[in-house]
Amino acid sequence: MLQLDPSEISEVIENGGVIAYPTEAVYGLGCDPDNAVAIETLLEIKQRPWQKGLILVASDYSQLAPYLDDTQLTTKQLESVFSKWPGPFTFIMPIRSNISKLLCGSFNSLAVRVSAHPGIQAICNSLGKPLVSTSANITGQQPAMSLDEVTAQFEGVIAGIATGELGFDANPSTIIDAISGKILR
Repeated sequence: MLQLDPSEISEVIENGGVIAYPTEAVYGLGCDPDNAVAIETLLEIKQRPWQKGLILVASDYSQLAPYLDDTQLTTKQLESVFSKWPGPFTFIMPIRSNISKLLCGSFNSLAVRVSAHPGIQAICNSLGKPLVSTSANITGQQPAMSLDEVTAQFEGVIAGIATGELGFDANPSTIIDAISGKILR
């Protein structure tokens, strides 16, 4: 399977490709959050119902802002979110009304994270926007933890794999509701 550096990956993503890439804990599958065909392809590959929604990862908050309605959050709530980023914390946040249901699923919110992972930072900086993120596995199976596992599940199905190493987190990111502060995972 084709291993690509961040600039090559961004070109693949901009052309509608679905890629695998290392994250803080597991390999992820990603695509352009503004390309409905790419999102549908990702959901089909993963066999994930659209109703469950997806995560967006970014290199900084400004990349997420066009998708979110942070006017529904208090200053204190936003300060709590920002105090944990960049890092392994995914927040459920209110969305703008024009967000694709393919991203938010059957919810009126979106899961978002500003990642500290250097590979994710490089991809998002090259793209100039966030990346759709979901674990690299068929729904119901264990997430891929190595290039071999990604290749075994997705050879010939995805457009490539971003070069880089997994982070050192033992578990996927903690998920927190930005409004209530409740930890969901």
